[in-house]
Amino acid sequence: MASLTLAGIVYLLAIRELFATPKFDRRVVVISLILAAVWHIAFLRVPPGADDDIHRYVWDGRLQRLGYNPYVVIPSAPAFAALHTSETRTLNNPDLPSPYPPGAQLFFRAVTAIQESTFAFKVAFVVCEFAIVFVLLEILRGARQGAHLVLAFAWNPLLAIEAAGSGHIDIVGALLLLVSAAALVRRWRATAAVALGLAIAVKFLPIVLLPLYWKRVRIRDAALAAAAVGLLYVPFLNRSFFNHGLIPIGSLGTYVQTFRFNGPVFAALDQVAPPQMLAGLAVLVGLVTATWLRSGTPECSPDLFAWPVFTWPTFAWPMAASLLCAPAVFPWYLLWLLPFLTSASTLLINIWTVSIILTYVQWHLRALGRPWGSLPGWVMLLEYGGVAAAAAIIALRRIIRPAALPAQAD
Repeated sequence: MASLTLAGIVYLLAIRELFATPKFDRRVVVISLILAAVWHIAFLRVPPGADDDIHRYVWDGRLQRLGYNPYVVIPSAPAFAALHTSETRTLNNPDLPSPYPPGAQLFFRAVTAIQESTFAFKVAFVVCEFAIVFVLLEILRGARQGAHLVLAFAWNPLLAIEAAGSGHIDIVGALLLLVSAAALVRRWRATAAVALGLAIAVKFLPIVLLPLYWKRVRIRDAALAAAAVGLLYVPFLNRSFFNHGLIPIGSLGTYVQTFRFNGPVFAALDQVAPPQMLAGLAVLVGLVTATWLRSGTPECSPDLFAWPVFTWPTFAWPMAASLLCAPAVFPWYLLWLLPFLTSASTLLINIWTVSIILTYVQWHLRALGRPWGSLPGWVMLLEYGGVAAAAAIIALRRIIRPAALPAQAD
């Protein structure tokens, strides 16, 4: 915890310089990216926790290759005990089928086709990180922005911990979403729509960004994206799904009903409304935020797709707003936001990606025998209180600065 806290503080000091400096020397950027690669390689060597999500990824991919449906099979069922490997026997929530959407499932299958191991997944996730860096560098170059801004992504402590260390599928979705945003900037509308659909098929979070695509992609592009997502579900449809007219979602409903972690808004409302309604509220908050940001750009403006006015902040804030209201806010969920935090307008989210590191105390407490989910109140107070304090300081400075300008003129 001490090391992570220090890394977070150093990161915030670094982005202060990154956002305040128009341009860094190219050698500095290259050396900084090499340093990021080195410590990612170091995290690759650290084995994941015994019941981290990555073990479920191996299990789901293995099941598919053996001809089973991960949305139906219960890992702890005696009938499937012989299918387990040394890495999948300790997967978490073994009494539930998989909750991951079909895009994630097909990624699991692709990786396990190469090698059935957690290390293979971690390598695949690091490859996705490198791909994000290259896409960001290309976007920054095309927008005539300083290449050093890529370090706001590459140096974030969450990236090394949750992609190279624990290994989480969210980084794959973040890559697809970044590709979609880059395509939208370039008016490659079909590519933008399909990439967004694939990102939603990895996890449903970016569905709140749909208003940003309103009138920026054509109806046929949206239909193509919907068809692509629909085709991803086809391999997982079986007779029971056809008979009941249900979409295979595995244990996603159970997740909404019972999983709780680090979600202050959801926890505050959980006593007065059913969880399904609150989950819908989280989605609605994200959609409303995206709609408000979308309405702020004139339809016929020549800067409609300008960077970063349109793309980066508007992609980060709706997802952040939705996560704030979610039933569980795990640190790796914020991986979705990291590629879009290269502007001072997202500074509060940058701060959140650091303050959420405090929630790792939960894993330490569990190792000491404490029950899961008993996150100390002081953790959320510091995590969200730090972001709120930063927001208050920024607002106060904006109020004071315009008032000081007339006095200087006098």
